[in-house]
Amino acid sequence: QVQLVESGGGLVQAGGSLRLSCAASGSFFRINAMGWYRQAPKKQRELVAVITSGGSTNYADSVKGRFTISRDNAKNTVYLQMNSLKPEDTAVYYCNANAVDVRFLPVDAWGQGTQVTVSS
Repeated sequence: QVQLVESGGGLVQAGGSLRLSCAASGSFFRINAMGWYRQAPKKQRELVAVITSGGSTNYADSVKGRFTISRDNAKNTVYLQMNSLKPEDTAVYYCNANAVDVRFLPVDAWGQGTQVTVSS
């Protein structure tokens, strides 16, 4: 199984920055894409950014130019650098990993979520 542990959330003023981290651990053969999703109150969970094992990235239009996703494959860790934060970025941020377990079966793992609150 794959366990994901997130860190780095918190309270920040509009215009500020935060950096989220998500470390994967457990028994798995390989981690493919890793990404960040977010869910605001009374809204559906939405994709924020995703990065493949090769480093290709994709972002939601709402965060392009402000957020940067990166990963350290040696540490099985994905990061989300969030700059120029806006109140509308307030949400619970979830880490996601698409992996292959030791039986070579696909695994879709989620972290427990970390709260990001941006005050105006």
